[in-house]
Amino acid sequence: MKVIIIGAGTGGMCLAHGLRRAGIDVAVYERDRTRTSGLHGYRVGIDPHGSQALKACLPPELYRTFVDTCALPPKRFAFLDEHLRPTLTITLREPADDVNDEKSVSRMTLRQVLFTGMEDVLHFDKTFRRYSYEPDGRVTAHFADGTSATGDLLVGADGVNSPVRKQRLPHARLEDAGIIAVAAKVPMTPESLSLVPDWLFPGIGMVLAPRGMACILHSMEFPFLDQRFDGGGAESLLFDNTRNYLNWGLSAATGKWPADVMGLAGADLIGLVTAMTPSWDPRLHRLFALTDPTTCFPINIRTSVRIPPWPTDSVTLLGDAIHTMTPGQGVGANTALRDAQHLVEALTSGRPTLAAVADYEREMLDYGFRAVEASKAQTGGDQLVHRPVIGRAALAFQRTFLRATDRIPAMKRRFEASLYETRG
Repeated sequence: MKVIIIGAGTGGMCLAHGLRRAGIDVAVYERDRTRTSGLHGYRVGIDPHGSQALKACLPPELYRTFVDTCALPPKRFAFLDEHLRPTLTITLREPADDVNDEKSVSRMTLRQVLFTGMEDVLHFDKTFRRYSYEPDGRVTAHFADGTSATGDLLVGADGVNSPVRKQRLPHARLEDAGIIAVAAKVPMTPESLSLVPDWLFPGIGMVLAPRGMACILHSMEFPFLDQRFDGGGAESLLFDNTRNYLNWGLSAATGKWPADVMGLAGADLIGLVTAMTPSWDPRLHRLFALTDPTTCFPINIRTSVRIPPWPTDSVTLLGDAIHTMTPGQGVGANTALRDAQHLVEALTSGRPTLAAVADYEREMLDYGFRAVEASKAQTGGDQLVHRPVIGRAALAFQRTFLRATDRIPAMKRRFEASLYETRG
C-alpha cells in the first residue's frame, strides 16, 4: 500500500509517522516552501487524546522529545472578570504519566518535532490542484508545478480551506461562527508577569467581560531554558521557541469589531483591542502594549456544518479538512491527532483498504462532529452574552454560577469532572 497525504500539519504528520512505523509507504505533500514557512509559533493545548495519538504514532524517542519541549504544564484553570478578579479557580490534577495530562506546546516546535526524521517523506512547495482516479482503483494527486503522485489512498489533511474536500465533498460547507478573535504573544519578563495574578501561572485564565468579550491568557515557560527570563525584547517572537512568553487572545461577536478588522495587523490591532476594552484593568492594557506587534493577527472563526456519511472510496479526509471547529473546547488539534491514530489502526487492521477507511470515516464523523457542535455551543456569536440588553443579564448569571461553583464543593467537583471529560 502507498498512502499520499496532502498537508503537513499536525494531523497529517502524525498520520505519516504512524503509517511509516507500520511499514506502509507514505508521502506527504506540503504547500509551504520550507519547514519554517507559515504561521506556526502559537500555543496549542494537547490533551490525553492528543498525547495518546502522538505516543502511538511517533517513535518512542521522538515522543520523548515532544514531551521534553512542552512548556510547563498548567497547574490551574481560572475564570476572571475584566478587573482580573477570579470567579472560579480549578486546581488541575498532577500528571499521572506522560499521556494523561494537559500539555502546552508551541505550534512551531510541535511542527519541527513532527518533521524530524521524515526528510525523505516530505515534499515541500507542492500546491495540490486536483486528484483523478486510475483504472486500477488507485488515485493520482496533481500539483500546480505539473508533477503528480499516485497511491492507493489519498488523505486530505490540508486544513480549513481544503482543496481535497472541495473536490471530494463539494456539498460540505463551512459557516462563520459569528466570532472574530485577535491573538498575540508577549515576551515573558518581570514586568509582563507582574501584570497578571501571580497565582494564575503556570496556568490558563479566561477573562469573561461585558459585551460578550472574552480574553484567554496562557503562560509558555519552557523548562529546557536556563533562565526564567531570557532577556529577549519584543523584536519578534513569531518563529522563536527559545524564549518564554505569554500568549493572549481576545474574542468578541463579529458585529463588535470594525468592518475592516481582518485587514489590520500589528500595532493597529493592539490599539483596536485596547480601544474596545476601555473599562478593563490597566494591567491588561499594559500587557497588550507590551505585545510583540509582529505576532498579532486577527482570525474569523469558522466551523463545519455536519454532513451525512458518504460512499467510501480511495480519497478520505482528516482534521480541519473535514471537521473545522471553533476553539470553544480547545480540541481541534487533538481531534485531528485522534483521526490520525484511528486511521493508522484501521489501515493496519488487516481488513481490505476500503473497508478499513469506511470504519475510520464512520467513527471519525461521529466524534468529530460531536466536537464541532460542542465547541460551537461554547464559542458562537449567537450566545445570549453577545446580545445588547439581555447580554448583561446573561453575564451576571454566568458570574453568579461560577462564584457559586467556586464556593460549593459538590458543584466544584462536578465542574472539574466535566472539564476532564471534555479534555480527553
